Amino acid sequence: MTKIIDINGVKIGGKEPFALITGPCQLESLDHARMMAERIAEACAPTKTGFIFKASYDKANRSSISTKRGLGMEEGLTILSKIREEFGCPILTDVHDAHQCAPAGEAVDVIQIPAFLCRQTDLLLAAGETGAAVNVKKGQFLAPWDMGNVAEKIASTGNERIMLCDRGTSFGYNTLVSDFRGLPIMAATGYPVVFDATHSVQQPGGQGTTSGGQREFAPVLARAAVAVGVSALFIETHEDPDNAPSDGPNMIPIEEMKALIGNLARYDSISKES
Repeated sequence: MTKIIDINGVKIGGKEPFALITGPCQLESLDHARMMAERIAEACAPTKTGFIFKASYDKANRSSISTKRGLGMEEGLTILSKIREEFGCPILTDVHDAHQCAPAGEAVDVIQIPAFLCRQTDLLLAAGETGAAVNVKKGQFLAPWDMGNVAEKIASTGNERIMLCDRGTSFGYNTLVSDFRGLPIMAATGYPVVFDATHSVQQPGGQGTTSGGQREFAPVLARAAVAVGVSALFIETHEDPDNAPSDGPNMIPIEEMKALIGNLARYDSISKES
């Protein structure tokens, strides 16, 4: 059984009900973030599902130089700090360089390491040294058992508030596949495992200058993950995914989240009965 991490009141791991990491892919404005946080809270309320609000201030690995990257670190962290203060929920955001970790660690509760950067030692050490929880996405190029080495780098700082996140594995050009054997394999490290349902249905670079996706399959994969017994789900959402600035094709419309969370909660309770 994995250890339990308490992130500002949201417990992740062990036999705890699944927690939800959710929000828009890219920060758009303070007003938009407020609206999304309010609607997410409403969607989670019936099942009392603990959620961590996520959004990125910079999408540094966009497919093309012409696509929008975001608001930038200074404005983005200011907005995320306000959301944490106003809604009382934990906050997650990505970092891309070691120097971003310290300021991000002051503004948010969870620092996320993008999949392409999961073996960058200096970045992992800097994230661990903040004392914030760290969610590391497994590289699309890595085997699940390789994530033990990734976790060990962070834990070497004395910070064991680590989550390991699967977001699919490269399978030919512009395609990802989810191998659910990897979830218990990563859980064998003792750290809580997160399944990223929306990025697992992404088609990287599938639209030429942007990534495509098949959002209709995200709920299917999410159900499979909770049936396996993950500690948390990562599901990006937006009120108008088709017009979102990033990852629209794989995000779930916010109006569908309440029903989806309720459905997932039932699967989760069954998988954790024993």
